[in-house]
Amino acid sequence: MTILLVEDDRAIADALLDGLRDNGYIVDHVVSGAEAVAKVKRGGITTVILDLGLPDLDGTEVCRRIRAFSHVPIIVASARETEMDRVTVLEIGADDYLVKPFGIKELVARINAVMRRALGTTSPITHFAVGSLVIDSKTRTVSLDGLDIAFTPKEFDFLEYLAHEPGTVFRRADILRDVWKTTWYGTTKTLDAHVASIRKKLGSPDWVESVRGVGFALRQVR
Repeated sequence: MTILLVEDDRAIADALLDGLRDNGYIVDHVVSGAEAVAKVKRGGITTVILDLGLPDLDGTEVCRRIRAFSHVPIIVASARETEMDRVTVLEIGADDYLVKPFGIKELVARINAVMRRALGTTSPITHFAVGSLVIDSKTRTVSLDGLDIAFTPKEFDFLEYLAHEPGTVFRRADILRDVWKTTWYGTTKTLDAHVASIRKKLGSPDWVESVRGVGFALRQVR
């Protein structure tokens, strides 16, 4: 999926671009409202993240123009925090509203939510792409750079679990509870062994990041 980021503040844009790409998204970036409207018209955009304070058009006008020809999900990301600001853009047709500053995890969660609504389903996502790593829950297959990699059933379950929210650090206890279906939180050597095996098969330890004292996260390796 390609996300269009409409943000004229370079520092904010760079942080969001890095965060979204680290979470496996393809992101296009423009700095003006006119560019945003043109990009959406050309097609291929699955979600728009829209700042309101743009140099040429106010974000509300950009939202209005996009809604005249497209139902693409729009998430407004703005420093404007009054109730009237939120109500105005939501009534025009925005799907969600985030007040700056916000964390990348919250933004990713909002993107996933609006995409599920846009697809008309709340059923679980069954296809995950994190950079060149593709995980298919229906066929229980994993490929990297187009090449299939064989994983044991539990390795696949663990990798799939992390892939639901790339970049999110999952606690060891939660992983054991949800993947291993156990409440035993003592030694986690089995978990560590699976991490080591997955890293070896993916060819880099960077795919599965270990956060000391917390747990693990799936990261895109560039």
